[in-house]
Amino acid sequence: MIRFGPAGSDDSYTGRIAEIPAYLADFGLNAFEAQCGHGVRMGEAAARTLRANAERFGIALSVHSPYFISLSNPERLEGNIGYLRQTAQLAGWLGASRIVVHMGAAMGQPRRAGMEHSAYAVRAALDTAKVEGWPEVFYCLETMGKINQLGTVEEVLTLCGLSESLLPCVDFGHLYARSLGAFDGYDAYMSVLGGIENALGAERAKLTHIHFSHIAFGKGGESKHQVFADEGGGPGWNPLAALLAERGYRSTVICESRGAQTQDAALMKSVYEEFLK
Repeated sequence: MIRFGPAGSDDSYTGRIAEIPAYLADFGLNAFEAQCGHGVRMGEAAARTLRANAERFGIALSVHSPYFISLSNPERLEGNIGYLRQTAQLAGWLGASRIVVHMGAAMGQPRRAGMEHSAYAVRAALDTAKVEGWPEVFYCLETMGKINQLGTVEEVLTLCGLSESLLPCVDFGHLYARSLGAFDGYDAYMSVLGGIENALGAERAKLTHIHFSHIAFGKGGESKHQVFADEGGGPGWNPLAALLAERGYRSTVICESRGAQTQDAALMKSVYEEFLK
């Protein structure tokens, strides 16, 4: 079963994050991604309340780790591990099974060197997690929207090959933006899903974490997230919904529309369900 939900709260929601599962259930949604991009600020009490409410309403939780993480920068290794440690602790309180991680910029170095540093950082973080007994979760490495950032599909899959604890987080809006609008439609989506299945195997690929929204772009790639109601936005959701239904994916699909992520997530879910009929 694919689960759908928003990244954080939309502009219409005025309550506490810990109480949001009831709101999401009213939209027929069953996932929520807690946002820690600017740091892990949710305390244990609030996290446990959110967990209890999520369990009550059947909402699966994931967490987005801080944007400060830059896996390619060897000088930030200890900081990166510290941010992941904090996020893993929160995931444990929440009962979340997935943590989304940005790879970061290439930092002016050749991409190959950036990837080597990123691989070392991932191994170090996973080793630390094992030694310190962090909660067991999937770390979902995200494809990125700016051309100068690490995070192509190929780069993400290379790192995911390091451990079964790693999954790709494919942000289809990011791929659209970094391709300057070229990545869109059934064939493009099919090529990505096929590549994931070839790299990780069909069953593991079906667990792929997915981010989706319309994204505006400039010459450097991503510029801002949009909502489905914006005219001329891309990429298109319907071809991806059809493919996920056809291929029996069991992903969590998180909508990152700007300010209307709950409403657009509900629309995405309804389109997907039409393809299941």
